[in-house]
Amino acid sequence: MGFADLDDEWTVWNETDEKVVLVYRPDVFDSHDFPAPCLPTIYLTRGRRTRRPGAQRAGEAWYVTLYLEPEVERDPDSYDDRESAVAGAVDLANRFANGEVDYRSLYQLPREEYLAELDDRTGRS
Repeated sequence: MGFADLDDEWTVWNETDEKVVLVYRPDVFDSHDFPAPCLPTIYLTRGRRTRRPGAQRAGEAWYVTLYLEPEVERDPDSYDDRESAVAGAVDLANRFANGEVDYRSLYQLPREEYLAELDDRTGRS
């Protein structure tokens, strides 16, 4: 399984043996209408991702994490191998694109204009 079943609104931004980065609608969340850090992003990483620059990831498990901005993330899902993690990332991306992920609950102080745009793009409005 690869990214063939990934919803068209998601783009494989970067892919290496240890990490894959998926981004949602970079044509909309492009820093002109919305700040670039608001680009919805899914990270698939081997080992738990850390925020410290240069820090090594620990462990053999694979993690799939959705970020709405640098400090706003969904708890990661973990998988035993890369193939399962890719399938999990594609499933999460597709559910997000179809409005099935409750991203509003991830915010303590929501950005209403940004979330309204996400609602519109994912068919939740």
